[in-house]
Amino acid sequence: MNTRTIEESNNINSKHWKEKLDWPVFLISGGILVLFVLMSSIFTKATSTFVQKGFQFSITYFGAFWQVLLLATFAVGAFLAFSKYGRVRLGNASKPEMGYFRWAAIVITSGLGAGAIFWAAAEPMYYFIDVPPTMDPAIKDSSTRAIPAAMAQSFTSWGFTAWAVYGAVTGIIIMYAHYNKNMKMRPRTLLYPIFGSKIEKNKIGWIIDVFCILGAVAGTIGTIGFFGFQFSYWLHSIFGIPDNLVTQILSVGGLMIIVSISATTGIDKGIQFLSKLNVWLAIALAVFILLLGPGRFIIDTFISSYGVYITHFLEISTFRGNDKWAGAWMLFFFGWFIGYGPLMGMLVARVSRGRTIREIFLLVSIVAAVVSHIWFSILGGSGLFYETKNSGAISNPLADNGLPAAVISIASHLPIGTVLVIVLLLLTLIFVITTADTMSFSISMSVTGEGDPPKMIRLFWVVIMGVISIILINIGEGSINAIQSFIIITAVPISIIMLPAVWTAPKIAHKLAVEQKIVTDTKLKKDKSNVLEEISSKTNH
Repeated sequence: MNTRTIEESNNINSKHWKEKLDWPVFLISGGILVLFVLMSSIFTKATSTFVQKGFQFSITYFGAFWQVLLLATFAVGAFLAFSKYGRVRLGNASKPEMGYFRWAAIVITSGLGAGAIFWAAAEPMYYFIDVPPTMDPAIKDSSTRAIPAAMAQSFTSWGFTAWAVYGAVTGIIIMYAHYNKNMKMRPRTLLYPIFGSKIEKNKIGWIIDVFCILGAVAGTIGTIGFFGFQFSYWLHSIFGIPDNLVTQILSVGGLMIIVSISATTGIDKGIQFLSKLNVWLAIALAVFILLLGPGRFIIDTFISSYGVYITHFLEISTFRGNDKWAGAWMLFFFGWFIGYGPLMGMLVARVSRGRTIREIFLLVSIVAAVVSHIWFSILGGSGLFYETKNSGAISNPLADNGLPAAVISIASHLPIGTVLVIVLLLLTLIFVITTADTMSFSISMSVTGEGDPPKMIRLFWVVIMGVISIILINIGEGSINAIQSFIIITAVPISIIMLPAVWTAPKIAHKLAVEQKIVTDTKLKKDKSNVLEEISSKTNH
């Protein structure tokens, strides 16, 4: 479908957007969000306590399951990609609809989000000053050996298995159900191989959609609210603007205005433009740091850290020795990826039409993970370099003022530090805009089932997420932390929903491989052989 056709379709859809809505899913998911806001406003402490208990329950009883699920998803995806099934082309199309760079930019920037700046700077530093229990206990905190250990743990948080849940396997099911079987583009299509077309109208489908929408909405609202606090701090540090409630609300308000403009233009304009801008700006910044910053240290750190990550991959990924630490760090990130999983899988399905199973797996699970690791090595590695040269140079600001302070401290140590701080501020802004934009698009697909949902619905979700973020900011930072933890709670049912993909995706891959004449159906071949033998037997008689 060309751009003009999509625009015409959107104009028609926008006139009848009320008819497109799946009202039960819309009202239930919206009602739960409103209830959460009301509870946070009236019973702030009780809500926070409830969320924390739910968070601990999720980590305690489902943490091990999540670790196995991520490994299984990656393993199945790798098997399909590197076998003959890797040649299967998805989306009922003969060639890709989108160029490789634009396709990769949308997937990677949407998946990374604001974590590409804040966590890239802070996470390696946290692990450096307090070496994770996943590593050799002989490694001392803040030592030379702690550098590759810290980076390897960061690589795990944003690694191959975590990225795999973003559509490397689930995308196969969603694309088959939508493009081959004319099912609507919704999270419930993940269970199409089990329930068939009945899942389209089944009440179980409503429940699946609601959980998946809540996970993505909670995560996005948390990201927007977190951005409001951090952006306000940055504006105060750089320009002296007061770091207060007004600045935080204005930061979110300005962000949502830009997101609204982008959201109404859809994937073919706003989202792809921002994604490509994101990538080019990040590449320029990375090259600058490598050439004029501690480039040699960064390269050495990346190589040595990858050695630790690969050689201890299974050991780190399956670590079960310290529930408190794992819940605060590794399992938190795993749960976060799972919470976003179905809707990111839908986004991948939407932009990957015409791609092969191998291409999708390589981009989502390998390329995206390696790009994340390179970026973490550049930004986080720079922080480790300056910390080793001057103890406390980065860790003290991080401890005193949180994640944005670490970013500012790293940038200030580099050449033209003031300019770099502004560039990182701009890059963070674009990353958050892209995340909010793509998620509003995916949520709108979920409540309409349309691959190109009406503009009014996309705009509604942008506004509602912005308004809720502002309300929670007004309540206090604890409410933002609560909704960020809420996505971990939603990861429990979502992980159960995603589990069947491990064995149903290969069945679909085989079916498509037979249809595309990549493999021969052994049952059909056997039946033909039996018929020929019977004919031969009758002829002989």
